[in-house]
Amino acid sequence: MAFPIPPAHSAAPAPVAPKRPVTDADHPGTTDQTASLEATEALPAPVPAATAPLAWVLLVVLASIWGTSFILMKKGLVVFSALELGATRVSVAALLLLPFALRHVGRVERSRFKWLALSGVVGTLIPAFLFAYAETRLASGLAGVLNALTVVFTLLVGALLFGQRLTGLRVLGIALGLAGTVVMLQLGGSGGDATPAGEGNAWYGLYILIATIGYGLSVNVIKYKLGGLTPVAVTSVLLLLIGGPALAYLLLGTGFRHKLATVPGAWAAFGYIALLATMSTAVAMVLFNRLIQQSTALFASSSTYLIPIVALAWGALDGEAFNLWHFVGMVVILAGVLIIHRAR
Repeated sequence: MAFPIPPAHSAAPAPVAPKRPVTDADHPGTTDQTASLEATEALPAPVPAATAPLAWVLLVVLASIWGTSFILMKKGLVVFSALELGATRVSVAALLLLPFALRHVGRVERSRFKWLALSGVVGTLIPAFLFAYAETRLASGLAGVLNALTVVFTLLVGALLFGQRLTGLRVLGIALGLAGTVVMLQLGGSGGDATPAGEGNAWYGLYILIATIGYGLSVNVIKYKLGGLTPVAVTSVLLLLIGGPALAYLLLGTGFRHKLATVPGAWAAFGYIALLATMSTAVAMVLFNRLIQQSTALFASSSTYLIPIVALAWGALDGEAFNLWHFVGMVVILAGVLIIHRAR
């Protein structure tokens, strides 16, 4: 998950005009960035007269990082099982942020650890396994498209469990997102070398559907139960809580070490997974924070629309099939996301 670090406030901030409240739907939903929603709640929302060129560069780079995560998972699955990939991904991310976790863990109230654990399990641990398992049969590009449902379920879970207000337009956006999902789930698709033609099964997208529900719950838990904690504290501490069990399972309950020592290409596959964990945590965290500073939360949410394009492009380069009906499903899902972003 990617948590941008809130910018430091200046000693004498200039007065700003009142702004509308930032909602869950103003931010992108992707495999490893969902908790950035909570972070932007605390940010002053600059509204520049024109978007700075640097903001456009950051937007493209950030979408490229998140959009590439699906092909990296696919490459890791060439050697490792879905369970091994998920455990490796969580373990590497936890180890990467361990210094930050040790710095912040003592400052977190004990009453909040249950919410951090819940967010970590439903928003990081379980989705890491579900996405990996889905991509054993589902093309990585289609996984990237379905990931956009995070925005839909963030709003839906917020309405059902946390009193988030639903308007007619938001209901329409949710309905479109789910309708587009139905279209995608009825389509087959080849996943290239990992899932040769005839073995692609888009119904494995149900695992991604469940993962995005978990993302939606996690985002709302962070927003409503973990307010006041910095994004890096939330990210690092929740990874500390789930990283230990994940690492223990990886080393003691799987064939990870044996494969790493004996299987040709295992180190390359591990490199893909480590790159995935590194880029989608530390690097994306910094870039998203910088993007918020350079523009607005709404502009940053535009990455939602670019991520599927990047994921599909990588998939096409890897020989994945994508037909007109896939395109229709993607457009319907993203139309729903757009309506949710814009609805009041």
